[in-house]
Parts: sequence; structure tokens; C-alpha cells
Amino acid sequence: MRSRLAFLALFATVFCLPATLIAQAAANAGPVNAGAIVGGFDVRPGQIRTYAQKVIACKVFTPQGEIVPHAKVEILNNAGGPFYLLLTDGRGEFDAVYEFFEESEAVKNFTATIKISKKGFQTARRIAQSPASAGAPRTVITLRPVEPEDPALLPLADLIESVAPRLRQLGPADGLPAKFQKDYARAAQEFLDRGRADRAVPNFFEVARLNRSCLKCRTMLALAELSWGDWDSAQEEITDSVNMMIANPKLGIPEPFVVDGVLVSWGHDPAKASSYFAEALTYAPQYALALQEHGRAQCLNMDWRDGSESLKKALAAGAGPEARLLHAEALLWTGTPAEAVAEMNLYLDGRNPKSLPPRARAVWERIQSGKKEQTVILAAKAKAKARGKQPLDYIHNPPKNLADFEAASDQEPLEAILAAVGKNVSKLFTDLPNLSCVESVRLEKLTSRGGTDLSQQFKYRYLALAPEHPWGPSIDEFRADTKGKETPQLGFSDNFMLTSGFVSAPLILHPAYQSGSTFRLLGRQKVKGRNTYVLAYAQEPSKSHISGAFQYGSTTRPTYTQGLAWVDAETYQIIHLTKDLLNPLPQVNLEKQTTDIEFSEVHFNQGTQTFWLPNAVTVTLDWNGKVFRNNHAYSDFIVFNVQSSQKIGRPKGADKTAEETNELPPGKNSLENPSPSVTPPPYKQ
Repeated sequence: MRSRLAFLALFATVFCLPATLIAQAAANAGPVNAGAIVGGFDVRPGQIRTYAQKVIACKVFTPQGEIVPHAKVEILNNAGGPFYLLLTDGRGEFDAVYEFFEESEAVKNFTATIKISKKGFQTARRIAQSPASAGAPRTVITLRPVEPEDPALLPLADLIESVAPRLRQLGPADGLPAKFQKDYARAAQEFLDRGRADRAVPNFFEVARLNRSCLKCRTMLALAELSWGDWDSAQEEITDSVNMMIANPKLGIPEPFVVDGVLVSWGHDPAKASSYFAEALTYAPQYALALQEHGRAQCLNMDWRDGSESLKKALAAGAGPEARLLHAEALLWTGTPAEAVAEMNLYLDGRNPKSLPPRARAVWERIQSGKKEQTVILAAKAKAKARGKQPLDYIHNPPKNLADFEAASDQEPLEAILAAVGKNVSKLFTDLPNLSCVESVRLEKLTSRGGTDLSQQFKYRYLALAPEHPWGPSIDEFRADTKGKETPQLGFSDNFMLTSGFVSAPLILHPAYQSGSTFRLLGRQKVKGRNTYVLAYAQEPSKSHISGAFQYGSTTRPTYTQGLAWVDAETYQIIHLTKDLLNPLPQVNLEKQTTDIEFSEVHFNQGTQTFWLPNAVTVTLDWNGKVFRNNHAYSDFIVFNVQSSQKIGRPKGADKTAEETNELPPGKNSLENPSPSVTPPPYKQ
């Protein structure tokens, strides 16, 4: 009898603990077949079978796609399985295996709650389910570095505070059946009233899992997941919701588009983010947050005028102080400093500017500086006139030394000329294929007498591509190295400047943008055997939808231009364009910036259509007492198929390195200090 009791006790010990022992043993054994299911429950002499096996297999990356080894992993589950405490391996991977001996409801709906932490990173969380089939890919979890929120973007807390209350009470009309309303309300209370996203997420998760067409439920889940630290699942919920609305517009609501737009803006892609906010506004035109964030994205994309209009609408719709601050800044950049001051005073509401948060105080200081800048510009023009020197003004004081020139007797032909050239420019940006060419660049720093003090030469593969999310006529331009990889312009130093964006230059005459400038027909001139019309233009910052940019260090200023365009009198194609600053920028010591562009006809082998594109560009800049000149030459144009290949051929001579083409005099170092950059951004309507 004694030996039989001992046998029974031993059997009980073995029978009660196999779930933990087997799961831990499997985990220690290494990777398993993800998603394997073992069916049945059978006990035979010397053999115990599990009914089901659940596997959690994940891989941890940084936002840049780098693996994260040796991160701490904690895993709980809903079915009474063991608690796991693991580390990611050298490949950033981990596995957890659970074996169960009965098919309970919890096992059927098995979920694991994962927490991942590592020094220097934000804690990441995820609710994961065992894959339904073997061989399924590992669940990817992103571990984000600890870093302060970008003050120029909407904070996460403000996103939740603005959107979540709209989703608090849902019913059948929102796609939430009555039997789920209590669970949803309980989760909303935990999330919004008690600040317990950790308790809210599992309930929101179950409700959303069983009601996939309730897009408001899924948006609320995404907000809770963001608060909880599960950025991957939040993005998946929002992306899937947006795709469902695109497939079925009847499901359309604004909130997923707004959240997706904010997520994209956090990734520093304001042009793409703007498209999401615009879509949200089609469902709710007076949605204050959508209007505010649309305006913010437009301003970040340097579309200050449209951004100002969106922010004005946001304020009318009830947006708060953040929209007013953004609007004040936008008004400054549109060239209306007096209006910017008035808007900033409304934002201050009697407060001392010194008490403002750093970002708001920086905007206030820029506005004050902008006021002073206008005073400086007016004073400089007055002094120049007093000395008998006329400020540059192509509209009212055009050049008088044009050879073989016949002045216009009236402005009657101007409207027809602008319409014809505008039609050509519109066709150019509609039909222009993705293209690539060889770009030769000579960078020069000039002496006070106009001679060359320092110089460098480079070759690139220059690319002009249709933007992924076009909202108005535009084109994206960038440079690639000899291997076809995007690269910044070489020679970045205090001795040289960076210049780009010349294919976009004709947009000043695009029909969508002509209203932002004043035009004047100066007359006719024969240029290289061609009869041309000579047009003068000057942008009006308060009306213009497009601008350039001048950047020095962390300071960026929009630039507006005036200039001359030579238009073929027969074909109405632009054959030459000269641009100068509309006004100097005393804040950044930019006195002068002249861009001279020569266009030529380009043919591609793939078709008979021709395009007028830059073949030679000279940029001269007078900055901080120094004069720089960049010469760009373009050749060997080809159509670039970005769908079939991400690499491009090596341009002729591009195998030469910067060291091989340097022309620095002995003792001169071209890489000592940061330099100015003249970088016109993609133009947006």
C-alpha cells in the first residue's frame, strides 16, 4: 500500500505540471515550427499528448530596420500558460512555446501580451496571437529610441485628447452591436478616465477583433495602443481601416485618415501627410484638428499660403492656441509681417513672451525679427535711391542693355502669351517621364574681383521623378552616386554652397501658379537665331503657392524671386530663365542670389515626344560677404524606370572621386565649417 501511494503521488506531480515544464523545455530547445498545431488528447502507458501547441515567434527591429539583440522580453498570456522572461538572440529574435491539454475558450482565442525593454529605447508592447499555419513569418516589433517629441509636430497626448472623445460612445450606427457596447464602454473608461491603457487595450482588442468593420472601434484601439507603446499594431489598425475606406467609401469616416496623417507626419513626410488630412476633410470639412494638421503639413512642406488658409479655417472651426501659433508663423513666411504680429498678439493674450514655451517663444522672436527685416529692407532701398542706385526691379525697371531688342508698345498680347506658355509648362509636368541624366557640377568661391579662389568638380546621376503622392503640379529631384544610391551634393563646406531644383524652375509659369506673380511683357528679342518674347515676373509672397528655400545650419528662410523668361515666339517654349531674389534676406546675410538657366530640347528613344529641360545652369550667390558660383551641366538624358529597377547606370566619368577632381590650392581645406545651402523644395499646389 505504501508503495502504491508513492506511485500515485509521483503520477500527480508529473500530470499537473507538464504545461510549464514542456513549454519551458521547448523554449530552451531553440526555434520551433511557428504555428504548429497538435490535435487530440490521448494518454497511453508511458505517453502524454498535448491537445494544442501555441507558438509566439517575433523579431525586434529599430525604426531604421536594424536588429535589436539582447532586449528583455516578458510574455503573459490569457490561457493560464507559463510566464516567460527571455532575451532576444543575436538576430533580434525570440520564441515562446505553449502546450495545452484541453481546448478551452481561452486556448481557442489564445493571445500573448508581450513587453520588450532595453536601455536607450522606449518600452514596446504587443498583443500577439499564434499563427494559424506553420511557416508563417515572425511578428515584427519595433523598438523606438528614447528621444524628445519634435516640438514642430502634434504631440501624442494632443492627438489622443483631440480624437478619442469623438469615439467614446459608439453604437450600432457606428458598426458596434449592442452586445459589445458594455465592454467597449468599460475599456473607454479605463483609457480616458483612469489613464490605464494597459487595461483598456485587451478589451478594445477583443471588440475590434470581433467587429472588423467598426472602424471607429479600431481607431480607438489604435490610439490606446499608441499610448500603451504598441506602435506597430496601431499603424496596422489604421492602415487597414484606411484601405477599407478606400475600397468602400460608404465606410468613410475622418478619424482614421487624421490619425494616419499624424503618424506619417511624425515620419517627416509632410507632403504625404497632407494628402491624408485632405481626405479626412472630404468627410468632415469643419473638423478643426484635420484643418489644423493639414495646415501644419502644408507649412512644413513650405506651402505657406495654402497652409495659412487651412489654419485660418481651423481657427474658424474652433481650433485652439496651437493653430493660432502656426497661423502666425505662416503669415510671417507669406510676406505679411504685420498680420503675423496681430495673430501672435492674439496668441499671447496678454502674456509675457518670455514666459512662453521654447518653440512658441522662437516663433515670436522670428516674427519680431521679420518686422525688423522689413524695416531694414525699406531703409536699404531708400538709401540706394538716395545714392542714385535703383534696387533690382524687373517689372518696373527692366534691363536696358538687351541686344537686338524691340520693346513692347502695350500689354495686350500678354494674356495670350501666358496662356500659351502655361499650356506648355502644364504639359511638361503632366507628360514628363521619370528621367535620369549625367550632371557635371563645378563649385567655385570667387575673389572680390570675380576670379576663382577655390573650386571643385563632381559628377552625379541626376534624377527627376514624379512624386509618389502628387497634390498639384510638382516633381521630385535628387542626386545619386555612381552606384545609383541617393546622395547629398559633395563639397559641403564653408567654401562652397549646395544648389538644386532646376527642372522645377518653369513652374513659375504654370497655370496653377501664375496668379502668385505679377507679369509684364517687355518686348521681343532675337536669341541665337530665335524670335522670343521677353517676360518679366515678380512673385507676390502673400499670393504665391510656391517658394524656394535658403538654409544655413538650422536656419531656413523661404525665398521669393523676380526675373526674366525668354519664350520662343513660335512654339511658346521657355528657352531661357533668369531669377533673382525679390528682396535680400538680411536675417541670414543673403544679399543676392541669381540663377541663370538655359533650356534645350531633349528627345528620348522610347517615343517621339520632346521636352524642354535645363542643359546649363549658373547660380551666383552673395552671402555673408562671400561670393559663390555653381555651374551645372546636364547631358545623356534617359528614361528611368523606378518600377523595374532601383539602380541606374554609371554616368560617363562618374568613377572619378572628389579627391581626383579637386582644384584646391595648397594649404586650403574645403571641409572646415558648415555652409549655406540653396535648396528649392518640391513645389506643391
